[in-house]
Amino acid sequence: MGKKNFRLDNKTAYILLSPIVILLTIFVVIPFVYAIRVSFYNWSFYQDSEFVGFQNFYMVLTDRLFGEAVGVGLKFALMVVPATLILAFLFANVVKNIGSKLSGFVKTSIYIPTIISGIVASVIFVFIYDYMGGLANYVIGLFGYEPRAWLADVATALPSIAAPAVWLGFGLTTLIMLAGLHDIPESYYEAANLEGAGPFKKMVYITIPLMRNVILYLLVTGFIAQVSQFELSLVMTNGGPLSETTTPNLYILNHFRNDVMVGNSIAASLLLFVVLGGVSALIFKVLNSEKAIDG
Repeated sequence: MGKKNFRLDNKTAYILLSPIVILLTIFVVIPFVYAIRVSFYNWSFYQDSEFVGFQNFYMVLTDRLFGEAVGVGLKFALMVVPATLILAFLFANVVKNIGSKLSGFVKTSIYIPTIISGIVASVIFVFIYDYMGGLANYVIGLFGYEPRAWLADVATALPSIAAPAVWLGFGLTTLIMLAGLHDIPESYYEAANLEGAGPFKKMVYITIPLMRNVILYLLVTGFIAQVSQFELSLVMTNGGPLSETTTPNLYILNHFRNDVMVGNSIAASLLLFVVLGGVSALIFKVLNSEKAIDG
C-alpha cells in the first residue's frame, strides 16, 4: 500500500511539474543550446553561416572594449547594489515600526518606481540632469556651485546613471527587506530587551544575522540585474562619454546591430553568463545561507 501511494504521489508531482518543465525547455533550454551553436559560427541573417570554431570567443576575449564593459558593469553594480540594500534596510526598519494605516500608504508609495519602465525613468533623469535648468544643477546652484554636464563628464556619468537605478530598485528591495524583518520572531527582541541590549546591538546580533538569507538573495539578484543593465546607459548616454557607461549588454547590443557580428555578440553573451555565474558563486561563498528560523 505504501509503495502504491508513493508512486501515485510521484505521478502527481510529475504531472504538476510538466508544464513548467515544458516552458523552461522551450524558452530557456532550447534557446541556450542554440545560442551555444551559433557562437561557433560567423552567423548571418541573410547568407550562409560559416563555422569558425572558437574564433568569436577569441575576438571577444581579446577585445579591450569587452573587458572595459565588464569592468563598467561591475563598477555600476558596486555603486547601486550596496546603496540600495543599505537604504532599503534602514527604511524597512522605519516602516516596520510605524502605524499599520500609514505603513500601508508608505509601502504602496515606495513600490511605484518599481512599475515604471527603465526608459521612462531614463527620460525623467535626463531632464533632471539637464545643463540649462535641470533640477540637479538648480540644487547645487543654491550652494554656489557652477552647473555641471552630469552625463557628459567622465567623472559623473556613471554615478549619474546609478542614481535612477537605485531609485528603480529601492521600492521592491524595501518590501522584501520588510518581509524578512517581519519573519524574525519578536521573542528574540524581547529577550534582548531583558538583557539590556540597545538598538545597535539588536541590529548587529539579531536582525542582520537572521536576515542573511534575504540579504544573500538581494545581493545575487541585484548584482545580476545591475551588471546586465543597459536601458539607462542606452537612453541617457548611449554608452558615453568615452565608453565610460558602456555596460556589457550595451556592448553586446552594439555588436548585434551589425549582421556580421551576430556570432560575436552571442559569444559575448555566453561569456557574460560565465562572469555572472562567477560573481554569484563568490557571493554565495562569502555569505553562506542558513536554514530558516521557525517563528
